[in-house]
Formats: sequence, C-alpha cells, structure tokens
Amino acid sequence: MARIWVDADACPGPIKEILFRASERTKTRLTLVANHPLATRPSPLIDSIQVSSGFDVADTEIVRRLSEGDLVITADIPLASEVIDKGALALNPRGELYTEATIKARLTMRNFMDELRGSGVQTGGPSALSKTDRKRFADQLDRWLVAAD
Repeated sequence: MARIWVDADACPGPIKEILFRASERTKTRLTLVANHPLATRPSPLIDSIQVSSGFDVADTEIVRRLSEGDLVITADIPLASEVIDKGALALNPRGELYTEATIKARLTMRNFMDELRGSGVQTGGPSALSKTDRKRFADQLDRWLVAAD
C-alpha cells in the first residue's frame, strides 16, 4: 500500500495535524523525516526518522526510501522533482500538486529566484499559511487517499 512521506523540517504544524488525522482515518502509513527530533501522535501508523544535519540529508533519505505511487509532502522544488522522477507524487503544504507537466517550470522559477537572492535582491518569503491553503491541501490529500485506496 502507498504511504505518505513528509519533509518535516519546514512542514507547518497545521499541515502535520491534517496528516495525522488523515493517516488514522484511512489507516495510511505516515513517516516524517527531519534532522531534529519530532513529536508525533502516538500511533502504529505514524513514525518519524531523524537524520543527521546537513544539506539535503532528509531529502536524500526520503528519495531513497519512497516507492512508486507514494506521496511526499514538501515545499522543496528540487526534492519534488526527484520524487516525480521516481514515479511518486509530491504535494506542497499549500495544496499545489507538483506534476511532470509543472515541475520543470517550478524548478526554473526557483533557480531564477535563487539567482536574484544571490545577487542581493530582496525577494521576500512566502505569505503565512492561510485557511484557504489548509483547505486546498486537505482536498488534494483526500483526492490522493481515495485514489490510493
């Protein structure tokens, strides 16, 4: 059965709560991967993996362990691209489902923004997670859970 992996270092708390509830409701395995200790809901379906600190260590562990058809929750565009290349799905905590059709454009935009920041341009960060974002995420998650069942 497909499972859910979470790039948990930067995953917002409300999104983790949605995932915990969905995992329990649908009996879907959920694994959070981070480079620091994580508190998870006590459940045989929910676990966490702590990896060592370092650039992309959690991302590498997720890609190493995931299987085709799994779902990865991440806002990390390069990780999402690797996930898609392995035949899994990637969902942003704001509810954007990354696909083969959209990931290349997202990578290009990410790289462009990195170049701007590297040259000293202040680009700002993302807005706070809104109720609309949480709803969009929950709706996309539910669609995946129904399809994976």
